[in-house]
Amino acid sequence: MAKSPLPVKAIDAVVNIQTEEALSFRPADRRGFYVEKLGVDEDTFTGISHEEMLKRMDEAGIEKAFLIAAKIGREGLPAAYHLPYQLVADAVKAHPDRFYGLAGIDPFEGMTGVRALEHAVTELGFIGVHLYPHWFELAPDHAKYYPFYAKCVELDVPIQMQVGQSLVYSPTNPMRSVGQPITLDTVACDFPELKLIGIHIGIPWHDEMIAMAWKHPNVYIGCDAHAPKYWPESFVRYINSYGQDKVIFGTDFPVIDFKRALDDISELNFKPEALAKLLRHNVVKLYKLED
Repeated sequence: MAKSPLPVKAIDAVVNIQTEEALSFRPADRRGFYVEKLGVDEDTFTGISHEEMLKRMDEAGIEKAFLIAAKIGREGLPAAYHLPYQLVADAVKAHPDRFYGLAGIDPFEGMTGVRALEHAVTELGFIGVHLYPHWFELAPDHAKYYPFYAKCVELDVPIQMQVGQSLVYSPTNPMRSVGQPITLDTVACDFPELKLIGIHIGIPWHDEMIAMAWKHPNVYIGCDAHAPKYWPESFVRYINSYGQDKVIFGTDFPVIDFKRALDDISELNFKPEALAKLLRHNVVKLYKLED
């Protein structure tokens, strides 16, 4: 199948900081997951500078990236860690034309976490929120998340959360797959003003994720963490047809390499208008970015 030329500079909505400083927070047992299971190259796994990341983005055709100040599980539990909001804020300050910040949340922090989230948006300039439900073994419709959802509505910022199957990220702490996309149904009904993005496509329940995005005007899909070459056929058709306004581009770098993602996408024969929406226009509209 012939390659489709990329009609716009892409915006990657799901990116993990890979500097040595950021990785100093990561537990030492992640090599098996990233290098051996996912095939992340050694240089990237051990740490790259922001400048090197930007160089790779440029080579791939990615103009901007959303950097996640991730909260990986409840602090103090095995394999858990939190990236400081300030670390991401500093990266955005150093490269304001290339990076945006996303604030990770931990539902067990309660109102302390809600106030920290508000500070991240109103004082640090973060443009959205990020959640890993499986790291807390609480489905997205659990009541512990509701104060955070309400704050997102109040601040008018989207929240992206991993849906679909989770993996064994740490051998010391295997976790259940709690992010079945149907759980977004309750959240979207209870918070119709909340902009919800189910990232990681929802695989293996991708058709369920499509159904949620089709049902609810405020539910969207992030296409990160899975190589586009292997995207389900129904998902590709959705992007290219009635779902072309509901999917945003992401890689979950370093899980998927920037260039690999764009090279794969160029082989999928998307219509130019659908491709431009996927790579840039949808995320600009959803996050109210200047473009």
